[in-house]
Amino acid sequence: MDYKLIGATFFAVFLAELGDKTQLATLAFAAGGQSRLSVFAGSALALVCTSALAVVGGEALARTVPPLWLKRGAAVMFLAIGAGLAWASARPAD
Repeated sequence: MDYKLIGATFFAVFLAELGDKTQLATLAFAAGGQSRLSVFAGSALALVCTSALAVVGGEALARTVPPLWLKRGAAVMFLAIGAGLAWASARPAD
């Protein structure tokens, strides 16, 4: 088992999930006063399922697209999202 890869993946996903829509939705469900354990279990299961889909999809893509091009494509998408967010935040509020 590659512990360095596990750590890198954990920190990347952990940082990416902080303050995003998923975390805010989970916060809202937990604030509803119902069972926090049920909210945690549901949100954790959802993250596991979406991660499983990403791993299966990544493996399928890696069979046809070289990993270097997948990394480059991911980098371009991250840059595009970052540029879009920066541009949107620079515009005056309506």
